[in-house]
Amino acid sequence: MEKISISVSRTENGFSASCDLLPGWVVAVTGDFNELRNEVKESVDFYIDCAKEDNEAYPSGFDSEYEFEYRFDIQSLLVFYQSIFSFSALEHITGINQKQLGHYAAGRSKPRPAQAQKIVSGLHRLANELNMVSV
Repeated sequence: MEKISISVSRTENGFSASCDLLPGWVVAVTGDFNELRNEVKESVDFYIDCAKEDNEAYPSGFDSEYEFEYRFDIQSLLVFYQSIFSFSALEHITGINQKQLGHYAAGRSKPRPAQAQKIVSGLHRLANELNMVSV
């Protein structure tokens, strides 16, 4: 199955998405990430259908089965997880002070690459630990 990478960013009132395979294609929604996922699917389907009807070129990855792989920037990642984890919990997971995480989420500051990697690595460790749980 083809994986199509979708870049997600936080906007003032919601989220936006873009895809390197589709130059100029952008989707923005007011609301939550689930709303963005729905709009991305509908918009890409519409884009591909129109390209096929007009005999225009489009990336071949859309001809077979594909799934979207969402890639968040740090601000949108923190805003997304803010409804799931407190900044206190994220501090424990990432090792970054919760006040600083709040600044990143609000867009008041942008993490250096090493700090961004600590956030991502902490969340990956959590995911790996959760995968080890057996029921």
